[in-house]
Amino acid sequence: MRYQFEFRPYQRRFLRSLTTNHGKWDIREGIILHLTDESGKVGWGEIAPISWFGSETLEQALDFCSQLSGEITDEIIFSIPDKLPACQFGFESASEMGSGGDNFITPNSSLFYSGLLPAGEAALNQWETLWQQGYRTFKWKIGVDAITDELEIFESLIHTLPGFTKLRLDANGGLSYEEANLWLRTCDNLKANGKIPLEIEFIEQPLPVEQFQQMLELSLSYKTAIALDESVATLGQLAACHQEGWRGIFVIKPGIVGSPSRLRKFCHQHQIDTVFSSVFETAIARLAALQLAAELSQNKRAIGFGIDHFFEQEETWLQSLWNDL
Repeated sequence: MRYQFEFRPYQRRFLRSLTTNHGKWDIREGIILHLTDESGKVGWGEIAPISWFGSETLEQALDFCSQLSGEITDEIIFSIPDKLPACQFGFESASEMGSGGDNFITPNSSLFYSGLLPAGEAALNQWETLWQQGYRTFKWKIGVDAITDELEIFESLIHTLPGFTKLRLDANGGLSYEEANLWLRTCDNLKANGKIPLEIEFIEQPLPVEQFQQMLELSLSYKTAIALDESVATLGQLAACHQEGWRGIFVIKPGIVGSPSRLRKFCHQHQIDTVFSSVFETAIARLAALQLAAELSQNKRAIGFGIDHFFEQEETWLQSLWNDL
């Protein structure tokens, strides 16, 4: 199949800076793709890289798009190199959306969402708004401030959240080995004494990517689960960690993981325990990502797409983007 191809770069400012162990993030940049096939069907796609998380840079993605001269084929789409995983996702999902037509519908009713809380004390004020919006699973960023301060906030948070909620702790690789042990031990003790009705679902990426063996060891030493995130950012990393023995939770960010068709094949073959998560994409990439989540979520864990409160509502932004450039 041959497609006429247009693209537009975009910028979206966060309503408040997103703070993680990687630093502050103020503006989400990406590329919107528009493919028209030979029969006139239109497919939309999105390239939403996060270079510090393991994808290509925005500049590399723009360079790739600029070289295509307004035309692309299925052959080119399925031969995009692995060093451009966000491009793989954007182009392949755009071609799927175009060919799928009205059948490309996300069964949202089968998905539960996790709401992202801000780092630090702000979480104590934010959770209630999200609870009122229907969220029952929350993710809180740790590894940002001093561990003594975070443990103190954590103590307040777990006694403030309503019973029967789930809480995920996301370190973004920002803990030392000793700190990771302290967090896991703290969570295990809470579970053992049964004093709180909420569930600490897992600690996400406690250690840096290069400390995989230590995370594997920790996953076998504590009852509190560990989920890999930065360690499995791309399909290559996902396959490598599975081959090296990881049988815990894999956090998959469709927007940067790579080819959707290859991801489907891997998940069906290995039946891995997944949590699908946002890369702060627009509604275009989110549609394709949620389709994958609905297809491939084995254990029905809440998906990490509760991020709408970090941006102004989209509404007519796409039309404006396309018409103004």
